[in-house]
Amino acid sequence: MRGTLYLVNRAHPLAGEPEAEALVPVDDSHPRIRLHARAKTMLEQLLTAVGGRGAIVPVSGYRPRSEQQAIWDDSLAEHGQKFTETYVAMPGCSEHQTGLAIDLGENRPDIDFLCPAFPDDGPCGELRRRAADYGFVLRYPEGKEAVTGIGHEPWHFRYVGWPHARLMEERGLVLEEYLSWLHEFPLGAEPLRYQGLGRQFEISYVPAEQAAELEFPANLPCQTSDTNEGGVVLTVWRDAG
Repeated sequence: MRGTLYLVNRAHPLAGEPEAEALVPVDDSHPRIRLHARAKTMLEQLLTAVGGRGAIVPVSGYRPRSEQQAIWDDSLAEHGQKFTETYVAMPGCSEHQTGLAIDLGENRPDIDFLCPAFPDDGPCGELRRRAADYGFVLRYPEGKEAVTGIGHEPWHFRYVGWPHARLMEERGLVLEEYLSWLHEFPLGAEPLRYQGLGRQFEISYVPAEQAAELEFPANLPCQTSDTNEGGVVLTVWRDAG
């Protein structure tokens, strides 16, 4: 697994898991809740920016398949099949297994592990509105259930990085729709261009048959991300202007 745009759902189960050394505790108070190191850094900055430290707490981060299986089984026993299929990903099909997803909750005495309270006002609402500035998206928004296969989860955020989070936010796209859109910008044709943070970003979709022979642009910072659907997303950063 490489990059931040890895698609995980029932149609695209996880082929592997992150390296153990890439995962770090979200903070000293929650040493057992881990995230990918880059996602953890950006989450810290986001929480600070919205005044959310103490008011917002991490509830669940990285989960190995065995833990996801236990959550699935427990939910089936306690809540039944309909609830479980709406709010719990099947083992092997959970974003939490990537280390790039985090469930957050309003800090209160009675935090629900599966459905933590995350209101649309106060620090929680501010975090939701500013998440894309720090590379996070609300992964399962209301109205996209038919696309994601998961019910609305206002507490579940996914790190996809910049500028992808901003593009998804501006166009109202979930990850499934965003990757489908990127297919319209194949490598060798005109890339998708986006300007922000003093940079000009050029994004191209690299089909699977070209990915093995991908050559990176010389003297330009760039990033690649597997998609778990066969192709790779190439993002090139240029100075704006």
